[in-house]
Amino acid sequence: MEHFEEDLVEALKEIVRDGNWQCVGEQSAFQSPCTKLFSEDGEHLVLVHTEDDRFWAMDSACPHEGGPLELGDIEDLGNGRMALICPWHQFDFCLDTGASSTGLQNQVYDVKVVQGMVYVNTQNELCLNPFPEAKTAHVDKLYIEDGDKQTHENSLCYWATKILCTPDPEEKVTLTLEVQRKWNSGEISDVGEATPPAQPGRKENLTVLEPGKIKRGKGGTLASRVALLHSLANIEQWAIDLSWDVIARFSKTRLSTGTALPRQFFSDFVKVAGDEAKHYHLLEKRITELGSCFGALPVHNGLWQSASDTAHDLLARLAIVHMVHEARGLDVHPQTLSRFAAQGDTKSVEALEVIYADEITHVAAGLRWFTYICGEEARDCVPTFHKLVKLHFKGYLKPPFNTEGRKTAGMTEETDIYFLKWQT
Repeated sequence: MEHFEEDLVEALKEIVRDGNWQCVGEQSAFQSPCTKLFSEDGEHLVLVHTEDDRFWAMDSACPHEGGPLELGDIEDLGNGRMALICPWHQFDFCLDTGASSTGLQNQVYDVKVVQGMVYVNTQNELCLNPFPEAKTAHVDKLYIEDGDKQTHENSLCYWATKILCTPDPEEKVTLTLEVQRKWNSGEISDVGEATPPAQPGRKENLTVLEPGKIKRGKGGTLASRVALLHSLANIEQWAIDLSWDVIARFSKTRLSTGTALPRQFFSDFVKVAGDEAKHYHLLEKRITELGSCFGALPVHNGLWQSASDTAHDLLARLAIVHMVHEARGLDVHPQTLSRFAAQGDTKSVEALEVIYADEITHVAAGLRWFTYICGEEARDCVPTFHKLVKLHFKGYLKPPFNTEGRKTAGMTEETDIYFLKWQT
């Protein structure tokens, strides 16, 4: 397996680029220069209508201190470039790039008008009126009892299941790193077999919302940076469990040829689990340094919904969880990084850079084993990938941010994950 099929990498790129154009109303309804569009996740937008009858959209909260950009003025920067000015501190944000002369960067969204209707490209539902308050649910009502342990304590699957059933994230991290050490040293040598729980354990004091209802923050204030780090830590905790689940759930998988999965498959996902544990620890430590703690804000279990949908099919699991979702994490990295960098939060930037470097290898692992299984079973990778995404992927994806924010983060087309020829 010298490298991955280039067509498969291109197929993955196309899936991630498949955005969601949302109709927000008739063109004639937006006569005001600025209109606030409410988003279901609290990350609201402002739709800008300029005098030349063009439309633009960007985040409505100023990344400096959260000022209401929908109340700002539009100014001509010269050379045909227009900017929205924050009413609080007069920061300017270019309508086409979101860049500011202050060095800050705001998120912008594609807008188009088709047959008199205005469409905005974003994964979240938009509305002209605020969404009703979300109802909360506690984790102890969502998770079921431990899975059946069917193997001895010196097997990888026994420990995978034990970690999945461990509700405390710090203990989950500690166990993960210890099992990784033992597997790599040979102290644990048998893959074994165990029935993982239908859902991993979580602490009872967590509050769970629907994925779209989580307010992640934009990084312009300390509180919003904490919210964004908290959201990322939640994702990393789920990522630990996803790695152990793919090991335990598919440990006895046989390919159509009758052969078992190679030992390297399990080694790769033990490494992924260890990386995710490291990532959670980095984020939790940073949240604590900023005066908060994990669990202080609501979380969601969106990633596990995808895991449940693909629990019966290893190829589907690899395609959806370990290729599409992991790839999406890479794609939003530049914007996330720039938000922290703009506020001089160097410690958070350093943690995010470590996470990004590791996540590249995680997408590679998904691609590697998807390609391997397709090759062993004489499947055509690209049609198989498209079919599985169509069947199992829920929701929508924003297209890649190939804008000034990506360049600020130091990424180019040559370094972008989707343009690489992955090496084993």
